[in-house]
Amino acid sequence: MTKQYLTNTRIVLHDQVLEDGTLVVENGVIADICPETCNDSGAIDLRGMTLMPGMIDLHCDALEKEVEPRPNVHFPLDFACAQADKRNAAAGITTVFHALSFAHEELGVRNNDMAAAVARAVHAWQPHALVDNRVHCRYEITDPHGMPVLTELLTEGSAHLLSVMDHTPGQGQFKDIEAYRNYLKRTYRKSEQEVDDILDRKLGAATEAMQRMQTLVRHAQQHGVSVASHDDDSAERVQAMDELGIRISEFPINLETAQAARAKGMATIFGAPNVVRGGSQSGSMRAVDAVREGVADCLCADYAPATLIAALYRLMDDTGLSQAEATRLVTANPARAAGLHDRGEIRVGLRADLLAVSRRGNLPHVEQVWVAGRPTLRLH
Repeated sequence: MTKQYLTNTRIVLHDQVLEDGTLVVENGVIADICPETCNDSGAIDLRGMTLMPGMIDLHCDALEKEVEPRPNVHFPLDFACAQADKRNAAAGITTVFHALSFAHEELGVRNNDMAAAVARAVHAWQPHALVDNRVHCRYEITDPHGMPVLTELLTEGSAHLLSVMDHTPGQGQFKDIEAYRNYLKRTYRKSEQEVDDILDRKLGAATEAMQRMQTLVRHAQQHGVSVASHDDDSAERVQAMDELGIRISEFPINLETAQAARAKGMATIFGAPNVVRGGSQSGSMRAVDAVREGVADCLCADYAPATLIAALYRLMDDTGLSQAEATRLVTANPARAAGLHDRGEIRVGLRADLLAVSRRGNLPHVEQVWVAGRPTLRLH
């Protein structure tokens, strides 16, 4: 592959920003930073832009909406994967972990069989993809039916990240049974009797949930797959997850829990939409407060890919984080949490996953994207 020279640009390194620099890309990797000589004839002038590592999103369930934009209305899976792929490229996300929920009681795309089909469709689309598409399997631990499905996906290499979530009413995201009842009725149009039946089964299945979780976490670890816990709500919950060997805490709901996770060496993830909107949709901890308190390691797109780059710049404005510090929340830190050691920084020898960003008014705009050195998107 011919060398590419990306010139006249601010370059965001791991701990500093170089003004008016040049980056050399060759054979899909970063070959040099600010070389003494530059081949002007093949240079790409990025004057007025900032060059940063491609963003890594560990949790985004937007693909589910591409598959099922309305309840029980489904698009072909290859079509849905293609649309999600383009959205992520346009958002500057060069590695995305599509979060797919495996929850037997829920209809549509979150049914176990349907979720497994979507996971495999992501892999089938990857040879045609613009960005690196991966699968994040979210396991509802009150569902005994998901175990064999997820075990198979992990064994065949169709799952790159696993999270365990417990939506048993009375804790976590659904702090009371009425909140969960309203969720089922609103989202899946369940009748009162259907909701009662689901609640009875969930509460009954919870008694063996820990054993199922232990088995699945061990299986993931045997296949080199990182594991996260979801909506941790107490230091006691963090302790239990730590004893299982879980190293990521997604969306800890309050400061005490986030501090407990960090004390255990767990990487914490907060939602970029939370930053952009100014708060959590479920009343949990504000992500900007987590950053100010020093308990946020990673941001994820959650359900809106375009918020990731916007949140990065919002945090720079609102908290005083340097550009290098803010950038690590969406690049190096997620890479480390997921065990991806070949990307996440602008450093010689790493994958040339890059994006050039401009700023128009208060909003950042992704102008160009490279994935493993390949030009993927150009709007400038």
